[in-house]
Amino acid sequence: MASARRDHLIDKALELFYEHGFHATGIDKLLAESGVAKMTLYKHFKSKDELILAALRRRDEHFRNWFMRRVEALADSPRGRLAVLFDVLAEWFAQPGYNGCMFINAAAEFSDCSHPIHGASAEHKILMVRYVQELCAAAGAKDPAGLANQLTLLIEGAICMSHVARQEDAARHGRAAAEILLAANLGPSGGGPT
Repeated sequence: MASARRDHLIDKALELFYEHGFHATGIDKLLAESGVAKMTLYKHFKSKDELILAALRRRDEHFRNWFMRRVEALADSPRGRLAVLFDVLAEWFAQPGYNGCMFINAAAEFSDCSHPIHGASAEHKILMVRYVQELCAAAGAKDPAGLANQLTLLIEGAICMSHVARQEDAARHGRAAAEILLAANLGPSGGGPT
C-alpha cells in the first residue's frame, strides 16, 4: 500500500511538474490533486526536491524506454535507426500535452550545475547521447562519439524549436540536417529501410 501511494505521488507530481513547471507547482496543489495528506507526502519524501528527483527518474526511465522502442520499431538497420530518431521526435512533439523536454525545463529552473536536480537532468541527456553513440557505432561510423554529439545537437535543437518557437516542422528540419551528417559519415543510405 505504501509503495502504491508513493508511486501515485510520483505519477501525479510528474504530470503537474510537466504541465505547470517545478517552482510553480506548490505542495498544496500537489496534495489537492493527488488526494494525499501532507504527512503521507513527507513520509515518502523529505522535501519537494526529493519528490522532483523521483519524478525525473521515472520520466527518464519511461521516456528512454519509449524512445528506444519506437526507434527499433520504425527501422531495422542501424543507419535507418539513426534517421528515424527524428521521426520519433515528431511523434513525441505531436502528443497531446507536449510541453517540451522535462529535463531541459528542470535544468532551466534549477540552473546551478551543482544542484542535484540539474545533475539528474544532465544525466538524462548523457544517457541519450550514449544511446545515439551506440547506434552510430553499430552503423559503422568512423567517429561514433563525434557523430552522436552532432546528431544530439540537432535533436536538442529540434526539441527547443518545437517547444519554445512552436515550430511544427522542427523534427523534419532536424532529419534533413541529420541526413547530410549521415551521408558524410556513413555514405549514402542505399535505399535501405529507414
